[in-house]
Amino acid sequence: MAGLTFLSCVLVLVASLLLQGCYNYFVHTNDKHVTLFIFGDSFFDAGNNNYINTTTHFQANFWPYGETFFKYPTGRFSDGRLIPDFIAEYAKLPLIPPYLQPSNHRHYEFGANFASGGAGALVEIYPGMVVNLKTQLSYFDNVEKMLRRKVGEREAKQLLSNSIYLFSIGNNDYLSAVKTNSSFYHSYSQVEYVEMVIGNLTTVINEIYKKGGRKFGFLSLGPLGCSPSIRALNYSRNAGEEITSLVKLHNKALSKTLHRLERQLEGFMYSNFNFYTPFSERIDNPSKYGISFKEGKSACCGTGSFRGVQTCGGKREVKEYELCNNASEYVFFDSSHPTELAYQQFASLMWSGPPDLARPYNLKALFAHI
Repeated sequence: MAGLTFLSCVLVLVASLLLQGCYNYFVHTNDKHVTLFIFGDSFFDAGNNNYINTTTHFQANFWPYGETFFKYPTGRFSDGRLIPDFIAEYAKLPLIPPYLQPSNHRHYEFGANFASGGAGALVEIYPGMVVNLKTQLSYFDNVEKMLRRKVGEREAKQLLSNSIYLFSIGNNDYLSAVKTNSSFYHSYSQVEYVEMVIGNLTTVINEIYKKGGRKFGFLSLGPLGCSPSIRALNYSRNAGEEITSLVKLHNKALSKTLHRLERQLEGFMYSNFNFYTPFSERIDNPSKYGISFKEGKSACCGTGSFRGVQTCGGKREVKEYELCNNASEYVFFDSSHPTELAYQQFASLMWSGPPDLARPYNLKALFAHI
């Protein structure tokens, strides 16, 4: 009788554990959180470039990157968190890990980050050195197929439909073209070149839409010509104007394209964040945006004029570099990338900003639309 009682207890325990496992599975696949998929460049790269065969020019996995929040370098091009990290926090999600991170166990219940520092929409940008947007789409394809196998067609379709697809792309397509004065770039007019960039991005959007994606967020291009790296290079006035001209053409074309897709694709919703205006305002008048900001034109970390030479960390061509005492006083951390505090302010505007900055919806509205 005692043996039977013991066996009964074991059976009850096993059944309880099985039920708990089923419950956990149900919760993870049927809860109301929105999954976040992230595509793009160094503004969004959470460390994918740590795991590819590239040079330190496209990496930030060394000190002092990460010094403020993480206290160690993660591969993020900043002293701390990036815009997607804050968006995840606002949406009550954990930090979304890099897709290529080996310890990422491929669950993807909260999403995946495919972004790669140096990436462009055009495959011709730094070929073989970065994960371009087309390859990022192929990574998403892998995730989509895995999700369908794991949770079934119905649940996967619902998950992909509710997900947010966040993009930061185009910066390197134009910076690389102007910096290198490439013959490929000069084979086209500015309008034609921008059309190619937007065309490649549109192809990716359409492919995600075909797989069930409906809600998209975009970081338009910021004032690239005002970064410390461009100031330090002593380009002629025309070169700085060339970058600015491309940026404005891109942002205008992106706005028109998204408006067209909204009309053409049933259920397509988007948030297009005007990155140019708030970024420019902080560069020109940093002290107006919080008690911390004091410097908008020079970087916290680097060397040369405006600390605009990309030497931060001493792991690139030039080993010497300067580092400020307090990154929160700066809009730029290194020659091209904002500090965590600046990223936090931009993320807050993307999340809940007014229609003149985030249109036609802000990200908070997209996350709430289930």
